[in-house]
Amino acid sequence: MKKINKILIANRGEIAIRVMKTARKMGIKTVAVYSTADRNALHVKFADEAVCIGEALSSQSYLRGDKIIEVAKQLNVDAIHPGYGFLSENASFAELAEKNGIIFIGPKTKAIEMMGSKLAAKEAVMKYNIPMVPGVDHAIVDVDEAKKSAKAIGFPILIKASAGGGGKGMRIVEKEEDFVSQMERAISEATSAFGDGSVFIEKYVTKPRHIEIQIMADSHGNVLYIFERECSIQRRHQKVVEEAPSSILTPEKRKEMGEAAVRVAKACDYLGAGTVEFLMDDQHNFYFLEMNTRLQVEHPVSEMISGLDLVELQIKIASGEKLEIKQEDLQIKGHAMELRVYAEDPLNDFLPNVGKLTKYKLPKGENIRVDNGIEEGMDVPIYYDPMLSKLVTYGRTRDEAIAEMIKAIDEYHVEGVATTLPFGKFVMQHEAFRSGDFDTGFVKKYYNPEQLREQQNKEAEIAALVALKQYLEEKRILRVPTN
Repeated sequence: MKKINKILIANRGEIAIRVMKTARKMGIKTVAVYSTADRNALHVKFADEAVCIGEALSSQSYLRGDKIIEVAKQLNVDAIHPGYGFLSENASFAELAEKNGIIFIGPKTKAIEMMGSKLAAKEAVMKYNIPMVPGVDHAIVDVDEAKKSAKAIGFPILIKASAGGGGKGMRIVEKEEDFVSQMERAISEATSAFGDGSVFIEKYVTKPRHIEIQIMADSHGNVLYIFERECSIQRRHQKVVEEAPSSILTPEKRKEMGEAAVRVAKACDYLGAGTVEFLMDDQHNFYFLEMNTRLQVEHPVSEMISGLDLVELQIKIASGEKLEIKQEDLQIKGHAMELRVYAEDPLNDFLPNVGKLTKYKLPKGENIRVDNGIEEGMDVPIYYDPMLSKLVTYGRTRDEAIAEMIKAIDEYHVEGVATTLPFGKFVMQHEAFRSGDFDTGFVKKYYNPEQLREQQNKEAEIAALVALKQYLEEKRILRVPTN
């Protein structure tokens, strides 16, 4: 067992601060790295030490594993926490850290590599009796071969980049005549994003729900599943609203999915925090999708319902400690919602909307948690993911968590950039979401920017009338004689 006294966080924004808060609680010193664009960023101020590692572009800073290792060695760092994104699922970076005697707070290289390739992941878990979506079992770059496979599987089908994630290189094809053009686009996009144009094809699950299981594994053979998260509210195949637990899982189905996730973790000799993602069809059959070998953006909802600090567990496991909790000790308490607050314009196809934050006031309350990475007066940089924060609410029931979220959104004041806050409110108030009867097609099926615009105009009118009434009332009081 190796004691960790100092951690370098190889990331920025809200996740860097999130990791630093737990490290501080554990009495561990922190080192921030930053680009020239982030010299005044909150994570730089929050750390015990901070070092500039390059220019604004992530390829010249946050993706420079060699520079990060160099800084870690200079400052006698014991461990590196990669957060998510950037180098968090880069096997070469994890290996470089270990070669230099620095603990990588995450899984070993083998697991990152295996689960980083969707095809290798499928091959690995197949032996462990995990349900799989029907599809081809090898990567394809030849369009004619792919077309034959697609016809054999039967439309609709899904084309997915073998090497990547985040919705890039992904195409749903409903009709045979659209296949060739969509296949070519998927290959082109995958090549640009990952330098690898290979794709694979599988049956498209209609009305799918995206449900993932949080797992935690130590180096002593123990693997826990920390329940599920529902992540079906997405735009461009990327999550924007998450909750825990899912409103549709029975205790039996939860146990079945949790145990399947544990088997996936064992298939790659997993270590640390990871997430096993599943698709669930309208008959509640579930299929293995992929494994994310890192902490997830949406980890706070799992923390809220379990009472665990997942970053603390990551650090303890990385130092060689054994998990003290058993599966039977874990219980779901209440319900949690998360909205990713992006600097994106929901009235303009969720396009990034960067600029200066002229006003930025966070909501506060006992059942509100904001994992935040920015402050008033700062510019939202154009170079990185436009997430400002994660707004998380808790309730004893799902309805309470939704009500808390609506209240928190109303109290979250942002001016200078458009954000996903109004979209979050739209989701929370929508009958399909409130009833639990929704799937990953929610945005396509229900969301209309015009409806959101109307809702915002109505709210502005009500606010103006309330202000006028208050003004007239105050004026009347001032006119009343005091003697």
